[in-house]
Amino acid sequence: MARYHIVINPAARTGSGKIMWEEKVRPYLRRHNIMYKAWFSTAKGDLIRIAGDICSSEIERPIRIVVLGGDGTMNEFIQGLHGTRDIVIGYVPTGSGNDLARGLGIPADTNQALDIIFRTGHPSLMDMGSLTYPGGNTRRFLVSCGMGFDAAVCEEAMHSSLKGSLNKLKLGKLTYLSIAIKQIFTAGRTDGTLTLGDGREIPFSKLLFIAGMNQRYEGGGFEFCPGAQDNDGFLDLCMVQNISKGRVLISLPLALKGKHLHIRGISTYRTDSFEIRTKEPLWVHTDGEVAQKTDALSVRIEKHAIHIMRP
Repeated sequence: MARYHIVINPAARTGSGKIMWEEKVRPYLRRHNIMYKAWFSTAKGDLIRIAGDICSSEIERPIRIVVLGGDGTMNEFIQGLHGTRDIVIGYVPTGSGNDLARGLGIPADTNQALDIIFRTGHPSLMDMGSLTYPGGNTRRFLVSCGMGFDAAVCEEAMHSSLKGSLNKLKLGKLTYLSIAIKQIFTAGRTDGTLTLGDGREIPFSKLLFIAGMNQRYEGGGFEFCPGAQDNDGFLDLCMVQNISKGRVLISLPLALKGKHLHIRGISTYRTDSFEIRTKEPLWVHTDGEVAQKTDALSVRIEKHAIHIMRP
């Protein structure tokens, strides 16, 4: 019988991860006689170490891993994986945004998510993005990466007391919406150049943001690229530039349904790689995790990089 590695972020959604493990996931595993080893993160960086330890210690292939946490939990965890095509990941969403689960079609109900992993679902190949900063540091992502406004929203949300309060009320996605409205008026804008994988150079001015989407949703359900698919070997880009604050305010609610692409100042592209150069440094995120500002980055997609359980 295969053994599963269960990776738990107890702090996800302001402590709900621990409660979910104790009250739902562990009883489910015992009820179905599933062999497992549990791994708990206790501090930032633990998940990277745990991923490496699992890959180094497990002899059986494929390595079967179940991650309990939010989009940030999964993003940190995949940074430590190696030999990803020999890994099958099951995901139980416990975060506030849960864009990865939304894109995969994994329900919020814990028992239903566990049934997909252990009973009814199937492993499916998924693309993985990789973002490289000047100097060579890289960061993987499964959902999206972004530069500018969307990253600034994520950066503020990471330090917002509002997020914890709304999470307790199960209204975590409102954190992103409220901060997004604020950032419309405060986020920096700059000029620069977007270079696509086929060599096309696209100059931009007064850039609000560029999102590189492996899946359709980010930021708690904004459908910036409704045509994005996570297994086609391409990233879908949404670029917003030279646009008035009023048009942005109109665009945001439309983006929740993917109905914003007709608005002047919004452009979309599809590519397997791209580079961005800006005159001023902007915040950058990968799956909502923000590390730094930069004025240059390069991004590529690796087709069919990892197996993930889907309905």
